[in-house]
Amino acid sequence: MKKVAVILSGCGVFDGSEIHEAVISLLALARQGAEYQCFAPDVPQLHVINHLTGEISEGESRNVLVEAARLCRGQIRNVAELDAADFDALLLPGGFGAAKNLCDFAVKGAECQIQPDVLKTCQHFANAGKPAAYICIAPAMIPLIYGAGTLATIGHDEGTANAIEAMGGSHLNCPVNEFVVDQDRKVISTPAYMLASNIAEAADGIEKTVKQLLGMC
Repeated sequence: MKKVAVILSGCGVFDGSEIHEAVISLLALARQGAEYQCFAPDVPQLHVINHLTGEISEGESRNVLVEAARLCRGQIRNVAELDAADFDALLLPGGFGAAKNLCDFAVKGAECQIQPDVLKTCQHFANAGKPAAYICIAPAMIPLIYGAGTLATIGHDEGTANAIEAMGGSHLNCPVNEFVVDQDRKVISTPAYMLASNIAEAADGIEKTVKQLLGMC
């Protein structure tokens, strides 16, 4: 059975992992016969968003690892404990948490940096030649992990694509139900809710991406 490490970024589209993307990813992995283990950094969220109003909840603080535990029934570990040698592949769902908590792309754009434990882990998978999938906005981290010229997609949002190019990545436009593969670096990306207008559209691309990911193990 193939084993996949999944890095989450909290719980909730505006300040953590996008819930649909995370659940679809875990379901696709299980249905395609893979075993998974979830991880998240043990750090404070950038901020907390009231998902009813869309406004920042001033004075409120939450922990990324604690919040991400909601998505996987508490079966989660600190990403600092993740050893790439124990897994065949890596998967990162999107949501603004990927751009706020796993890195600071939402704040700094092309000048962003990745949270140290997350960067170390992702680089270990890359250096070991193990396949990885980045979903939605998470592909914004790909150039910092895999280096200049790496193929990636977030769909066709011009501003985000330009930032990826400025970071050294090679962005390819992609429809919601497809994915982009850099075969040499074994990294896959798909737009999901960067383009999806409903959960079914998001699922189409994610399920195909998971199948590709497992096929590359």
